[in-house]
Amino acid sequence: MAKHLDLEEQEQLDQIKHFWAQYGNLISWVLIVVFGSFAAWNGWNYWQRSQGVKASALYDEVDRAALAKDAERMDRALADMQSHFGGTVYASQAALLASKTMFDAGQVDKARAALTWAVDKSGDDAYKSVARLRLAALDVESKAFDQALKTLEAPVPKSFEPLVADRRGDVLMAQGKADEAKTQYQNAWRALGERTEYRRLVEVKLAALGVDVSTLTPVAP
Repeated sequence: MAKHLDLEEQEQLDQIKHFWAQYGNLISWVLIVVFGSFAAWNGWNYWQRSQGVKASALYDEVDRAALAKDAERMDRALADMQSHFGGTVYASQAALLASKTMFDAGQVDKARAALTWAVDKSGDDAYKSVARLRLAALDVESKAFDQALKTLEAPVPKSFEPLVADRRGDVLMAQGKADEAKTQYQNAWRALGERTEYRRLVEVKLAALGVDVSTLTPVAP
């Protein structure tokens, strides 16, 4: 009986050896790929978390510089953020914050550069849209009306379309094109939600142009 079991075990062992000789390399490579991919995924997640923590710390530096109204410190922190963490959301936020601080400090060119970076480099369409709206406002300040309209031509998320229409209306008003501006304000008013505070601002602009908003029909949601 023992000899029979020994022969059976030997036969099974031979089968295993044969199987491993035939498929062993393939199995080994599959395992290497699987575990290698798992390790790479964990490494990527760790790197992402690490980048996020570092970017957050640098954003805090940008925020502190803004509070202190320290434009020079802001400039350095923003450059570091864009250089090392340009692909993060923090970089987009920092660019928008820095642009306001620099504008308030009278550094319009640097404010424009920060916004242009956000438009060109941000991976978030919402931040790109906000940057475009602010760039258009700077263009109006400098009376570069055609450039402002060109800035507002780019596609934006649907939620930003009424804001773009409103800003386009501001540009046209600055050009003295009241009728065209009225059309843009009407488009903005129709697209904005009834409970949106911003809609009241558009109503004021329309009232100044003699438009009774009660005669307008909102866009169906």
